[in-house]
Amino acid sequence: MKKIWTKYCETNLIIRILIGLVIGSVLGLTVPRLGLGVLGDIFVGALKAIAPLLVFVLVISSLANAGAGIGKRFRTVIILYMLSTFMAAFVAVMGSKLFPITVDLKLAEAAEGAAPSGIGEVLHTLVMNMVSNPVTALSNANYVGILTWAVILGIAIKLLASDSTKATLQDISNAVTKTVQWVINFAPFGIMGLVFSSVSQNGLGIFTQYGKLLALLVGCMLAVALIVDPLIAGICLRRNPYPLVFRCFKDSGLTAFFTRSSAANIPINMALCEKLGLDRDMYSVSIPLGATINMDGAAITITVMSLAVANTVGLNVDIPTAFILSVIATLGACGSSGVAGGSLLLIPMACSLLGINNDIAMQAVAIGFIIGVVQDSLETAINSSGDVLFAATAEFMEWRKEGKEIKF
Repeated sequence: MKKIWTKYCETNLIIRILIGLVIGSVLGLTVPRLGLGVLGDIFVGALKAIAPLLVFVLVISSLANAGAGIGKRFRTVIILYMLSTFMAAFVAVMGSKLFPITVDLKLAEAAEGAAPSGIGEVLHTLVMNMVSNPVTALSNANYVGILTWAVILGIAIKLLASDSTKATLQDISNAVTKTVQWVINFAPFGIMGLVFSSVSQNGLGIFTQYGKLLALLVGCMLAVALIVDPLIAGICLRRNPYPLVFRCFKDSGLTAFFTRSSAANIPINMALCEKLGLDRDMYSVSIPLGATINMDGAAITITVMSLAVANTVGLNVDIPTAFILSVIATLGACGSSGVAGGSLLLIPMACSLLGINNDIAMQAVAIGFIIGVVQDSLETAINSSGDVLFAATAEFMEWRKEGKEIKF
């Protein structure tokens, strides 16, 4: 058994995941009652369970042991995250203008969950999450609160604690990281279960009823992921960014597509950052921060869905209003992280800017939940792979200035 396990671990993880993907798809089509979906539930559950602790421990340890000079890189990565999210919303506006889509608003059912009434409520929720009880934040996977308290504690320990305390924190951080590596080794079985559930429950029918809407959403997301984000990274690095882009897709986006959870993908992204040779003090903060504010896919979903509703009710959205909508979608997307269907529940907020009442907007939310098996999967993949892309870009910019060799 030890030899088998060693051989399994030595095999490339992506190859193992692809094998699991194929097996899950075949079994989902041939024996849909087999019940393999439980493997996916276990894998995602394990990732979600360890991710809050991983973020909390790594951020505290990194800041407590950090040297000087990383503040500039944090500013850079935050700017890149926000710029990318705004550009995603703008691309969604342009796509909706070029290919106007209408949707069926005669649905009787409404989506579950209370949508925020405006951007003020979103920002209020964001601030309140920051000052949430740290124990509650950990148990509820409130990453805004986790980051806030971890940063405060990390700085306090750096200023006041002894070197032995800092070394102990580093040991705990290494132990949690090792635990995460063990969990990630079971990714092929988890992906097999997730793919099995998706194929056996949904088949291919989801592509027919809302094909045009899905095509617009997917087209905008791919345009951002394959053109806009690489353009931003290329300008910053002054070199071809696509090897890094595709590396992020392969090692981060693929897993995120099936887990449909940016939070669950935080351990995957941190492992990728380590493979890229990034500074642990940097990525231990920038990756969970990206899972909170780098929301390209969410901004696209909010914008496309709200403009589809506007087209359906006959509203003509002018360019200045569309620009404001992009800003609102950017800020709203940053407040949607960590919430199931969070981007969908912010559609009424964007619709309110256009004067569309909540009853009509919530019908669009219901449509969003119907197509969520595709929309949410790709949205998460774009968001999560972008976290690593821009975290790496910010650090590689410093490497370039220092004359260090950059390898993707």
